[in-house]
Amino acid sequence: MTVNPSEVRFIKLGRGGMWEKDCIEGSSPSVRFGFDNPHHADCLRGDWEKLDQYWRQHKRPAEVTKIVSQTKDFYMLGADALWITFYNRKLYWCFADTTVIELEPHGSRLRRAIDGWRCTDATGSTLFVDSLSGRLTKVQGFRGTICNVHEREYLLARLNGAPLKDVQDAAANLEFLKVSIAPLIQRLHWKDFELLVDLILTRAGWQRLSPLGKTEKSIDLEMLLPVTGRRAFVQVKSSATLQELKDYTAQYRAMDQYEEMLFVVHTADPSLREHAKEEEVTFLGLEEVASLAADSGLTQWLIQKAT
Repeated sequence: MTVNPSEVRFIKLGRGGMWEKDCIEGSSPSVRFGFDNPHHADCLRGDWEKLDQYWRQHKRPAEVTKIVSQTKDFYMLGADALWITFYNRKLYWCFADTTVIELEPHGSRLRRAIDGWRCTDATGSTLFVDSLSGRLTKVQGFRGTICNVHEREYLLARLNGAPLKDVQDAAANLEFLKVSIAPLIQRLHWKDFELLVDLILTRAGWQRLSPLGKTEKSIDLEMLLPVTGRRAFVQVKSSATLQELKDYTAQYRAMDQYEEMLFVVHTADPSLREHAKEEEVTFLGLEEVASLAADSGLTQWLIQKAT
């Protein structure tokens, strides 16, 4: 299904999100709107003048305009209007039935969510807040209840699982960069390759405990992850055979001071990857090293080494 709404609105489900859980996870998913006035019937008829007159007795003119506009949206937008909100660090979206239900006088009103709320895109990927543009998520700071969503194009692209062209271009260029630096990695001297691996790991938060370039028996790098205290046994090879991986894995199993083993190699038979998976050893081949090098900002370093 392609999401192509007539309108898009963000809505806060209650003060401080007090209705979020019930509206989204409850037995009858809905869009709910606070309604602290006696003009429900007038709103159903579209008599906005009475609502305007009522609020002018209680609010400043600028506030009245906003309240009436938001109320009009809730009552009048069709079933093809898209509603979004944020709950548990995810973006949720739905379409709502046009029937406005009065829950209690001077209380709140609701519209049933057609097919419930969803927090996934067309591909089934969860719409986590931290994976969305801040240009969209900043709408959470809106001081009212309902507002227009200005980042409509971006939102619909995300819901339909269709990245914007500039995003696709950037992703393609990044992938090309990772492929293009792979040959540079294979040309490195073994000492430089070991240094590259050390730079990648330290930029990922690991701390080296062993001297670089002074290989100890059975181990090239000994690394510590300070946050968890985990120690890693790291073997770095320009090339390696399956038997070498088996030998190093056996040595790793014999040393109980390490919680993790990384085997890093840029030229090796595919059988090493499968064996590493069976042994629960982290295997970093040429593709992974190239990707990590690019993500770690080491492209210029590689170019200089290869020049």
